[in-house]
Amino acid sequence: MTIKYPSTIFKGYAYTFFSFFGITSLWVIYLQMQGLNLVEIGLCESIFHIASFVFEVPSGVLADRFSYRFWGRIASIVSATLMLVAHSFWLFALSFVLGALSYNLQSGTIDALMYDSLVAPQQTQRFPNVISNLNVVIEFSQTAGVVIAGFLVHWHFELTYVAAILIGIFGLITVLLMKEPTVPKSIDLPKQTVKSIIVMAYRTLKTNRQLRGLMIFQAVFDGICTSYYFYFQSLMETHHFSGFMISLLMVISAGMNIVGIKLTPWIQKRLAKPALVSGVSATLVGLLLLTWINWISTLTILFLFSQLLASLIEPIFSSYYNEMIASQQRATLLSVASVLFSASMIFLFPLMGWLVQIQTFSFGFGVIGCLMLVLLLLSQKYFKSAK
Repeated sequence: MTIKYPSTIFKGYAYTFFSFFGITSLWVIYLQMQGLNLVEIGLCESIFHIASFVFEVPSGVLADRFSYRFWGRIASIVSATLMLVAHSFWLFALSFVLGALSYNLQSGTIDALMYDSLVAPQQTQRFPNVISNLNVVIEFSQTAGVVIAGFLVHWHFELTYVAAILIGIFGLITVLLMKEPTVPKSIDLPKQTVKSIIVMAYRTLKTNRQLRGLMIFQAVFDGICTSYYFYFQSLMETHHFSGFMISLLMVISAGMNIVGIKLTPWIQKRLAKPALVSGVSATLVGLLLLTWINWISTLTILFLFSQLLASLIEPIFSSYYNEMIASQQRATLLSVASVLFSASMIFLFPLMGWLVQIQTFSFGFGVIGCLMLVLLLLSQKYFKSAK
C-alpha cells in the first residue's frame, strides 16, 4: 500500500537537494585559480567557522523557520555571486561569512518542519523513514554536485558558481511553495546566547574529564580529516588531475563512505568501544605518517581512507556520548561539540595551509601525524576507563 505523505515532505526533499548540492565543494581549487595562496585560503575557512559559531545562536532576529529557510537561500545566492565576481581576499572572506550564515539558517530547520508536517495526519511514526530518505537525498545531492564541478575544473570553472546561483534560486522557489504547518510554540524555553553556549561548554568540559578528552579528540580528528579533504584539492591542481579523474575520485570516495556508514553498526557489535575508538584513531595516525611518502598515487589512496575514517567516526562517537550523557543534556552536548570543532578548524586550517605552502602537502600532514601520535598515546587513559 502506497503511503500518502503531506506534500510538504516532498517539497522538503526538493529543498534539501537544492540546499546541499555540492557544486561548490572544490572551492580550494577555485580560490587558487583566483590567485589566493594557501594561507589566505585557510583564513577564509577560519572566518567561516568564526561566523558559523556566531550565527549558530538561535535567538536571532528572524521570526520563524520559514524566514530562516528563505533568508538562508538569499544568503547562499549572494555568497555565490560574491565568489563569482570577487578579486580580493576581503570580498572572498565576506562570501564565506554569508556562506556560514546560509549554512546555519538551513541547519536543523528542515528536520523540524518535516516532523511537524506529519503531526496533523498522525504519521509521526513514519518520521524515521522520512529522515532516512532525507539523508539519502543529501548524499546524492552532494555527490552529484561535486562530480559536475570536477568536470568543470579545467573548463570554465566559474560556471560552478553560476550553477550555485541558479540552484539557490530553485531552492528559494521551493521555500515559497512550502506551507508552514501550524504547531504550538513554546514560550518557556530559555534563549541561548554566545555567552550561554560558552558557559555550557566550559561547565561540561570542566566537570566530565572523560567526556572532555573524547570531545577534544573528536574535534581534532574531524578537523584533520576535513583539512585533508580540502588541501588535497590543491594537490590535485598541482598534479594536473583531469576533470574526469577528480569526478571519479569523488564518486569512489562517496561510495566508500556510504559503505563505511552502513558497516558501522556491524563493526560496533564486534568490537568494544574503547578498542574501536583506539583502532580508528591509530589508523588515522598511521595514515598521516604514511603521508611522508610523497607519491601522488599513495596520497590519493590515503585521501580516500581519510574520508572513510571521517564517515566512521561520527556514529561511533555519537554512540559513545549517548551512553555517557543523559538524553536531556543532548542539546548542550551538540553545542559543545560544535564549539570545539569550530575552534579546531579556526586554528588548524590556516596552520595546515601555512605548512603546505612553506613545504609540501606531505610535510604538513606528516608533521600533524607525529603530533597526533603523541595525542593518541596521551588519550589512552580516557579510552581505557570508558565502559
